[in-house]
Amino acid sequence: MGEQVARSEGEGAGDPLTLPVQYCKGVGPTRARMLARLGIESVADLLEHFPRRYEDRAHLKPISQAVHGELETLQGVVTGVQELRPRRGLVITKVGVTDGMGTAWGVWFNQPYVARQFKPGTRVIISGRVERRYSQVQVTNPAYEVFDGEDFLHTGRIVPIYPLTEGLNARAFRSLMKSAVDAYAPSLREVLPAGVRERQRLMGRSDAYRAIHFPDRDDELKEARRRLAFEELFCLQLGLAVLKSIQQHEELGVSHPPDGELTARLLEGLPFSLTGAQWRVYGEIRRDMESPRPMHRLIQGDVGSGKTVLAALAILKAVWGGHQAALMAPTEILAEQHFRNLGQLLSEVGVPAVLLSGSQSRRAREEILAAIAARQAGLVVGTHALISDEVRFADLSLVVVDEQHRFGVRQRARLKDKGPTPDVLVMTATPIPRTLALTLYGDLDLSVLDELPPGRRPIKTAWYGGDQRRRAYSVIREQVALGRQAYVVCPLIEESEKLAAQAATELAEQLRSEIFPDLRVGLLHGRLSTEERDEAVAAFRGGQTQVLVSTTVVEVGVDVPNATVMVIEGAERFGLAQLHQLRGRVGRGSEQSYCVLVANPSSEEARERMLVMQRTSDGFAIAEEDLRLRGPGEFFGTRQHGLPDLKLADPVRDLPMLEVARREAFEVVDGDTRLALPEHRGLREQVLRRFRENLGMILVG
Repeated sequence: MGEQVARSEGEGAGDPLTLPVQYCKGVGPTRARMLARLGIESVADLLEHFPRRYEDRAHLKPISQAVHGELETLQGVVTGVQELRPRRGLVITKVGVTDGMGTAWGVWFNQPYVARQFKPGTRVIISGRVERRYSQVQVTNPAYEVFDGEDFLHTGRIVPIYPLTEGLNARAFRSLMKSAVDAYAPSLREVLPAGVRERQRLMGRSDAYRAIHFPDRDDELKEARRRLAFEELFCLQLGLAVLKSIQQHEELGVSHPPDGELTARLLEGLPFSLTGAQWRVYGEIRRDMESPRPMHRLIQGDVGSGKTVLAALAILKAVWGGHQAALMAPTEILAEQHFRNLGQLLSEVGVPAVLLSGSQSRRAREEILAAIAARQAGLVVGTHALISDEVRFADLSLVVVDEQHRFGVRQRARLKDKGPTPDVLVMTATPIPRTLALTLYGDLDLSVLDELPPGRRPIKTAWYGGDQRRRAYSVIREQVALGRQAYVVCPLIEESEKLAAQAATELAEQLRSEIFPDLRVGLLHGRLSTEERDEAVAAFRGGQTQVLVSTTVVEVGVDVPNATVMVIEGAERFGLAQLHQLRGRVGRGSEQSYCVLVANPSSEEARERMLVMQRTSDGFAIAEEDLRLRGPGEFFGTRQHGLPDLKLADPVRDLPMLEVARREAFEVVDGDTRLALPEHRGLREQVLRRFRENLGMILVG
């Protein structure tokens, strides 16, 4: 939509980069279908399909000095071609090459067409792994290039290696990419402001695209990557800066009154005192909500840091001013937990709350919708059902979004559209290092809850191998004997929810019959009906179930302070962030809690994850370790955030560049909020194309 919007304005009309890739030299309809599997549909997509690595085939070596077992690049003149058929179904093609000081043989198996590429007397370059056999130099299945007066492309240079798909071989793809770069890179319009390019000493855009695909030297490749990675981060931060600037300077929201009687009554009724971190963050929320500018704030806090109370205080502030609030959670279990916890807090001060979910009966749903429209509900808690067209608020002035990383930008925006520029408060218990917070949530003001309530004990974490599983279960038995409860989480099965449910069911049966025949073992998974799931959660919460076997559906939303043991089967299959979230299901009461990882890690990275979980319970430290071990893939390479994919930049490795790009981007937007100035036309098109529909209406509107 972003590209269509730009072209509808006349921006980018006739731009060759928007042409379908089918019309590139060497493509055509058949290859276009293959390229589509790689996400390549336009010329721009093709030019942005960057090499995944490079092979240096530029250093030529005399054949006589070729080393056995090494990757070598050799050149010479073809002396002859042999075709051998030692047995039925096997064709061996041998091509002799000499440089005057030695002879090498290129050998191909069952590729008879290769013989037609080589004529005696022609000059060639071959690259591959050398074998010295019986004083002969042999290279099996080498990359090769026949010199025809043009520059070498497949060897004799730094050669790009691309991600490919079935039906596209490396030589063919490299050739069509060279044609595209030659045809279109020279016409690429510069998009970075001249001042930015000069301050950051960046090479030109056309040169960068040529050099990223076909570099002449290592230093040129390095500079090309630096230029294009900076452009990615700069455009990303531009989009976020546009959103933030419009929110701060153009949007007018509700100016809520100072705290009143409801807030005082809520605080007096709490069985605990707010931590210093909670008071600090609530002060930021209060200033935002009392300002005429809409709040756009992210609260980042580890599991158990007290975000729910802050949400309640913000909701009371909205209701005290005569308005409504909505809280959106990613799962029905989490929505139900919020409804129960917040509903109890708010009911004590006379604020009515309702729960809206997709599994409710039509009659119940209609009654709730009517109550929302008639302002009979001060707070509406729900899943993504809140953003359906049939939900109409009387006066929505506050939107609270929990676990934002599970929602897309468009979902958040659709809920926000339910009211006249409401305040937005985003909460997440998934610790995100500042590195990624700058990138993922650059349009939000960041508040960090870095203090746990007093009385919370660190969770003791142990790691046992699969052959020590009985030790893990003995921890459960010890705690149940003390009147506590336990979770057992099944190994992660990503193929299907059905398989995960089946595994959980089988594990529950095994525990009931073999391990804990004297205990009450419950079962929770995503394939249960709403009624069955509610019964399972209620039985565990009420203490009727002592051990709850579950899939990862238990990761958020089940809050049972009496549960003190979390056993995670197949822990090596989980990422650090998810392991930390699962561990956070226990330790919610005053008793000592335990997390037991049952794992047989087969890689060093998986083993390191187990050690990290034993070493620390600090969610932010764990998030940093997660990034160190796995990079930012968990946060990028997905459009769930509505942010552009990063193809070259790495916000961890390129943190200094990210911070510079952010500073430069916000400086541009300070002087041109909607990138409307003529000199920013190219930037505007890039931001529209990269953010697609998520910024289209803002920049065009």
